[in-house]
Amino acid sequence: MSANTATKPLAGYRVLDFGHYVAGPAAAMMLADFGADVVTVVPPGGPRWQHPASQVLSRNKTCVELDLKTPAGVAQAKALAEKADVLIENFRPGVMDRLGLSYVELAGANPGLVYLSLPGFASTDNERANLRAFEAIISAASGQFTDMGLNRVLMGIDPSFSPLTLASAYGSVLGLNAVLFALHDRGSSGLGDHIEVPLASALMEGLAYNSQRVQDYPERYKSPREKEIERRLEKGMPFNLSYAELQEFLDPFYRSYRCSDGRMIYIVCASHVDHAKRCLQVLGLWDEMKALGIPEEDDWYKPTSEWASDCALGHYPLSRHWADIVSRRIAEVFATDTAFAWEQKLGEGRVPARAHRTTQEWLHTEHALRADLIVERDDPVLGTMLSPGPMAWLRDPDARKTTQEPCKKESASAVDLRWPATLPRRAPLSDGRERLWLKGMNILDMTNVIAGPTIASFMARFGPDIVKLDPVKPTFDPWNTIVFGMQAGRGKRSVLADVRSSEGREILHDLIRWADLITINAVDRQVDGLGLDEAALKEINPNVILCQVDAFGGPVRGPMSDHLGYDDTVQAMTGVMIRFGGDRDTPEEHAHFGTIDVLGGFLAAAAAGAALLLKRDRGIVRRARSSLAAAGQLIQIPFMHDYQGREAFNEPAGRDALGARAGYRFYRAKDRWFFLATANDGELRKLSDVLGLPSNEVDEPQLESVFRTMPADHWVRILQELDLGAVVPSSIAELRDRYRVDGNRMELGAIGTYAFQRHAIDSGRRWVDLFAPCSIRPLKSAITTYPPAEKYGASTKAVLRELGRGDDELDAWIRSRRVSTSWSADYLPE
Repeated sequence: MSANTATKPLAGYRVLDFGHYVAGPAAAMMLADFGADVVTVVPPGGPRWQHPASQVLSRNKTCVELDLKTPAGVAQAKALAEKADVLIENFRPGVMDRLGLSYVELAGANPGLVYLSLPGFASTDNERANLRAFEAIISAASGQFTDMGLNRVLMGIDPSFSPLTLASAYGSVLGLNAVLFALHDRGSSGLGDHIEVPLASALMEGLAYNSQRVQDYPERYKSPREKEIERRLEKGMPFNLSYAELQEFLDPFYRSYRCSDGRMIYIVCASHVDHAKRCLQVLGLWDEMKALGIPEEDDWYKPTSEWASDCALGHYPLSRHWADIVSRRIAEVFATDTAFAWEQKLGEGRVPARAHRTTQEWLHTEHALRADLIVERDDPVLGTMLSPGPMAWLRDPDARKTTQEPCKKESASAVDLRWPATLPRRAPLSDGRERLWLKGMNILDMTNVIAGPTIASFMARFGPDIVKLDPVKPTFDPWNTIVFGMQAGRGKRSVLADVRSSEGREILHDLIRWADLITINAVDRQVDGLGLDEAALKEINPNVILCQVDAFGGPVRGPMSDHLGYDDTVQAMTGVMIRFGGDRDTPEEHAHFGTIDVLGGFLAAAAAGAALLLKRDRGIVRRARSSLAAAGQLIQIPFMHDYQGREAFNEPAGRDALGARAGYRFYRAKDRWFFLATANDGELRKLSDVLGLPSNEVDEPQLESVFRTMPADHWVRILQELDLGAVVPSSIAELRDRYRVDGNRMELGAIGTYAFQRHAIDSGRRWVDLFAPCSIRPLKSAITTYPPAEKYGASTKAVLRELGRGDDELDAWIRSRRVSTSWSADYLPE
């Protein structure tokens, strides 16, 4: 073990990795990045997925070749599993059982084993469990390719293929979290667990904001694109907008503009009280817009009927009238300088904006390299290569640069010798009590929007007590705080306090003393400004862990570390938008709300899990970190690398993309579309023989002509009987309506892959449909579900009473606006 590894939180933990493709290897890679001793089992000859990304996913691991089709190979695997802390596998349900490597088989000899299964679909899903769960099959079945966003609806594009490995990214990180929290629980219970994380369930949880539906959704929250969709549906008009026509329906503070060098820049300045105004100031347009009378409102949370105008600067969306005026002038100003020059000016001016880059350009960006978001290393196969740094990390007080080692080969017998023969265990609990991995933990949540609030809302299912602290006067509009907060505020008690006042600082310090973990989404400058720097925090509570997520942070600081950003600006900077749009001239945000945001929150939660283990095991307190940029790299892991001689960055891109190759794409049948997935040319030849096509040169036109002769269900049945990947794409709306229950109940053993819950909100005047927290399914531990977020400020008095404040003091603070019990009269302002 190197000195650098010995200081990492998982040093000494042993992981046996049976993963293949992306999900399993990625979860094991992140454990290795945290210092675990990861042994990955591959068949004789090496990994089944022969791809440059396998070199990235195997970093910091030991590679052992075993033939699991032989009794000797299985016996060696079983011997290693009996000494492991963690086992990871992502086969179809039942494969490990047939090999004699099931959890039941292994836990008898190793009761502390944390066994992570990452199947494509839930083992309880009678309809899908045995499907060949290729990445695209999971995506198509889960509605990802059908519900590709408002832009694609208006352009009439359905289905639409994307090469982003979202299911594997979400699944690997949720699996990582499950392992870390289960290990934390094992420290007191002495017990391991079998945890299933179906990748399709993880994908749907990652897309939670896309399945959310609010009854009687107020007009004030609908974007111009949503209103245009409703208008066309009502009038029976076609959905055929061009890319150029689509720009007219975009908010001026939430879109791309062309700069003097031809490169485009993306800004996200809506919904925040200051960002839109700051943007206009940096562009030199504020005085002009103010003179024209652009409307402003001091209180975005009162009914719009009480506003002076039909919109307000900063509140999303701006009216069509003002959007046309503002976007025209912004476009004219951006055309006066280069994209990178504007990026720097706006970054220094605390305005969220990034120039569009390709993935290859991002890999060579100065900030990415200096911040260790991208790391250069020598690979024995590919030579000097650039690839992602850690996806989540603990702050190193010595600010050492990230080091990565290529996978080293070792025999199973050698690993068996160096792994201790016995594992020290505490006596297992025997009182039969319900186990919640984080029960008894206190979390102070100081986050906003999506990525930050996701950290604690995700952790809520494991039983901690969470207090959400927000300002008396909100910083963001109700679309961001309340609409998004219905999902991100689950399981939290809401307190409103002015932490800039002396009374508010007392409350903050009381909550810091109460907390075991603080979550925040902010750059270092903002964290320090709140008095949460390491020295100040240590004075208040030396044992509290700070978990921080920001846009562009890395393991060490880079030139853009203090620049503000959101999901969309990270998409623009890391190459997602150019790929999705298909061209530098037509960049387009990836379809789904929270594509990167939610994953960034999951990654930060994993960093918190690692920090909790380090504190428990060695008494060391470290800051837990991740960033949206790291998440943006993980969803692009198959092509997030560069080296001399690399093949062109020619992955499927653009609005016309239907797949990656003839054996992996959408085809139109007689009645509708279906997706075909084969693993290799051999499987494609097998298919061509069945279809009566010449097997030596089968191509897309030949397959298209055959598939158009019969309905999609006919072909899917035949293909599945051949054990090839095939599925008719679903929509998220179809899945939500089919798998929805009323209320907060959920029995993990009784549901399939998907589960949605309908909750009453707004004093029962409307309901909201939310995806249930069902992606992590422990066998022996419990999961708690919660209704949507409570009304902001609803718990202010109750929490402050628990902290020792009396009613007279509270009433005085409410009168002086030091604290508040509400932002608005209604749960959802009309």
